[in-house]
Amino acid sequence: MRADFDPSEMSSRDFYRLLTAVVVPRPIAWVSSTSGTGVDNLAPHSFYTVASVSPPIVQFTSVGEKDSLRNIQAQGEFVVNLTPAWLFEKVNATGTDFPAEVSEFDAVGLTRESSVMVRPPRVKESPVALECRLHRTLPMGDCTLVFGEVRYATVSAEVLDGSHPQMDLLEPLARLGRNEWGTTGPIREIRRIRAVDWPGHFKRRGGQGS
Repeated sequence: MRADFDPSEMSSRDFYRLLTAVVVPRPIAWVSSTSGTGVDNLAPHSFYTVASVSPPIVQFTSVGEKDSLRNIQAQGEFVVNLTPAWLFEKVNATGTDFPAEVSEFDAVGLTRESSVMVRPPRVKESPVALECRLHRTLPMGDCTLVFGEVRYATVSAEVLDGSHPQMDLLEPLARLGRNEWGTTGPIREIRRIRAVDWPGHFKRRGGQGS
């Protein structure tokens, strides 16, 4: 037995609550940007993913028009910082609706670190930063998709195994439903099976499978 939900019969807010409870876990883009007057903004955005491999492009969604979006559209640059579990309270605090003239770095007590390729600063306490130049924005309903080309990446040596980041050391936060957050929990490894290695592959190709 199932419960059915028709978005045409629900408010957009109620269906949003349903979507964000079932499209989980969602990684968080902790976006730092700088306004034209020099105010450094920092905000978490939980609609976030990789959009392209070559060129390397990441994408996050601004739900409504927020300071991050305005700054990026005006200045054309931003940084995506990783949100580790040990900064849980501070990540959440940067989602507070401070006035545009207030920097979340200062209000929450985080340290600015100079970027290499862009103007907005990194979060020094975060183990990963992706410095991005705006590729394009795309209006989508009441949201705006922001695509940024990654021009520079930096990762703390403390979370690396050789040159590869280790999940158990990164401890990335994810957003769930309501006011719920999560971490990776137990990590499982499995290799993808190639079609040529699938049991019965050659029989099926020759039409001799049962």
